[in-house]
Amino acid sequence: MGIVSPGFQGRRRSAGPALPPGQYLTEDFPVLSAGPTPRVRPDAWELVVTTETGAEHRWTWAEFTALPQETPTVDIHCVTRWSKLGTTWQGVSLDVLLDGVDTDAAYALVHSYGGYTTNLPLADLRGGRAWVVHGYDGRDLPAEHGGPARLLVPHLYLWKSAKWVRGIRLGVTDTPGFWETAGYHDYGDPWREQRYAGD
Repeated sequence: MGIVSPGFQGRRRSAGPALPPGQYLTEDFPVLSAGPTPRVRPDAWELVVTTETGAEHRWTWAEFTALPQETPTVDIHCVTRWSKLGTTWQGVSLDVLLDGVDTDAAYALVHSYGGYTTNLPLADLRGGRAWVVHGYDGRDLPAEHGGPARLLVPHLYLWKSAKWVRGIRLGVTDTPGFWETAGYHDYGDPWREQRYAGD
C-alpha cells in the first residue's frame, strides 16, 4: 500500500501575490510622517548631492525635471505592516543623478526638508533600484506623500524612501538617520523582517 493516496497534490498554493512576512495588502495609501508636512514650492526646491570630499552637485527643479525620466511600477512595503502593489511613479533614477559624481563612498545619508534623515548603502541607490520621484499615479506627487519630490527605494521598507528629499550626503562610514537612531533596523529589508535593531 502506498503512503500517498493517488492524485494527492499536496497543499494548494495561495493564488494571491507574494508578500514579505507579516505584511497585509491595502488599496489605500496610508499617510505616516514623523512630523509636520513641509510645504516646498517647486521653484524653491533644490537637490544637492555632496561627496565625502565636500564636492556638491546641484539641481534646481527645472534642471531636475529636464533629466531623463522613468516611470517605475513597484510594490511598496511599510514597516507598519501594510503593502501596496503595482504603484506607478515618475522620476529620475539615482543612476542618472550619480553619473559623473566622483566618489569612493560606500554610504549615503539622505536629508529632507523638515529635518528628516535616513541612511542607506550607496549600492542600494544604484543599479536601477532607486529614484527621486515627483509623480505618482499620473499626477504630481502630493505633499503628504513627499511632494514635490521624494526618494523611492522600493526593495526596502518605506521609511528608507525619504519624503521631501533635498540632499544626499555620501560618506565612507555609515551614519544612522532619524528612525535608525530611535531603534529601527539600520538596513530595513522587508523580506527579512528587518524592522528593529537586532531583527
